[in-house]
Amino acid sequence: MRIAIPQLEAELHREELRAEEYGGDDPLDPLPKEGGTIPIPEDEKIPDPYKVTWDGPEDPENPQNWSRARKWFITVLCLLMTVNVTFASSAPSTAGEYIAAEFHASTELGYLVTSIFLCGYVCGPSLWGPGSELFGRRIIFRVTLVLYVLFHLGQALAHNMATLLVTRFLTGLFACAPLTNCGGVIVDIWDPITRGTATALFSAGVFIGPVLGPIAGGFLTMSPLGWRWVFWIMMIFAGTCTVIAILFLPETYAPVLLQWKAQRLRKADPEGNAKVYAEHERSDWSPKGIFHRTLYRPIQMLLLEPILILVTLYLSLVYGILYALFEALPLIFMGTRGFNIGESGLIFIGVGIGTTIGAYMTIPLSKHYPALVAKWRGFPPPEERLLGAMIGAPLLVVGCFWLGWTGQYHSIHWIVPAIATVPIGASVALVFNSFLAYLIDTYLQYSASAFSANAMVRSCVGAAFPLFTVQMFRKLGINWACTLIGFCALLLAPSPFLFYKYGTWVRTKSKFSPCLDLVIAKEIAAAEAATATGTEKV
Repeated sequence: MRIAIPQLEAELHREELRAEEYGGDDPLDPLPKEGGTIPIPEDEKIPDPYKVTWDGPEDPENPQNWSRARKWFITVLCLLMTVNVTFASSAPSTAGEYIAAEFHASTELGYLVTSIFLCGYVCGPSLWGPGSELFGRRIIFRVTLVLYVLFHLGQALAHNMATLLVTRFLTGLFACAPLTNCGGVIVDIWDPITRGTATALFSAGVFIGPVLGPIAGGFLTMSPLGWRWVFWIMMIFAGTCTVIAILFLPETYAPVLLQWKAQRLRKADPEGNAKVYAEHERSDWSPKGIFHRTLYRPIQMLLLEPILILVTLYLSLVYGILYALFEALPLIFMGTRGFNIGESGLIFIGVGIGTTIGAYMTIPLSKHYPALVAKWRGFPPPEERLLGAMIGAPLLVVGCFWLGWTGQYHSIHWIVPAIATVPIGASVALVFNSFLAYLIDTYLQYSASAFSANAMVRSCVGAAFPLFTVQMFRKLGINWACTLIGFCALLLAPSPFLFYKYGTWVRTKSKFSPCLDLVIAKEIAAAEAATATGTEKV
């Protein structure tokens, strides 16, 4: 039995439309909450006959209604682009010392080859996120990917360290466009039920790319081809992906598609459709409006939202650990086991196996979700996304201690610390997938701002870790360095459990979390009570 609540129906319908159209980046700030939820603005309660929308729920122009085959093709293309740009982030990591030696620079400058690329990740989201919302996803992909390919030339042909580092930063700046916008593409085309599986596939690319990089980079650096061919191979790979994206990636951002539709209608009948408009055309695209959405709102949320603060801290640590491995694993296996640089790169296969297992585990852990979506009218409690993080959090602690205390002693066979990279990789994927899905469900139409804040902070941390990893491992020893990281992971490990228990209460205090599940919970409780009363009367 379901109790009809017109206001609730209107709120649910609006949230579905706003999340579907804006992919987590609603241009309007939320109104103050009433009764625990964000109310509908007055100007949206009366439909505007001149506002362009989809032609019914089955409109074939709506990306949500495209065929499953086309959606999966676009998702795989997003995966390919993500693997490519993350591969570029780590492939030269094994060549850092060789590059520094050739240019007569310090070893620390060699470590910057990885860190400066990630600094581009810090700046890029503020450019490519709003750019895709103003001009559309496709044009941003095309422009950034072409420039990303071209700046590889500066690295492969560099005659000094400054040239290489500057072009490396610019490459990272343009490379982060797929990382910033592919998640939005997935939201554009997939419904909430299938979105979890598609997001898991996309997230796998975020981790597989960095893992493949040191394997290829290590053997290329050792070969007669030398370190410059690391960048040539990266450029060939990047060029291939760019051509495929230019040829086959369609526009998926609903507001831009509706804007194109409004323009077509006005062009077809200039007089009759003169007043026709798309909401996107009337959004605030002034410098002040763009600044508010791209910098002010993410920073505001990062400072005021406890959920976002703690999730960002945790994911930053996990991201830092992932990029610290690029310096730590060669030190462990070359220093205590006598591996060469190519053989030490092969250890990253364990990390790759782990991240693949972690990404796959997201699928069975989400099997209960379709039933929850039906029960909760499309908005189940976000805390149901945390099951993966509950497994990954303790697994990360175990992996860090395992790697440290077996990697320290050369008397222990090398396979033992190598296997430790599997739980570390699995935990990284589980924690990332779980918490990113949690942020989407918590903030819905404001999740893009949450993602932007999270990406900037974790990229800063990821850029910083390689700069001190080698020094830390040499000063503390492999065992105590890993123990220090393990204790940091242990300190944050209760996060998913605390959110699962207290997250609902925290969300009620949030300005940006709609909390529709709380209103739906009251309806479900009322329906169950009415059903129980009816049964007793019978």
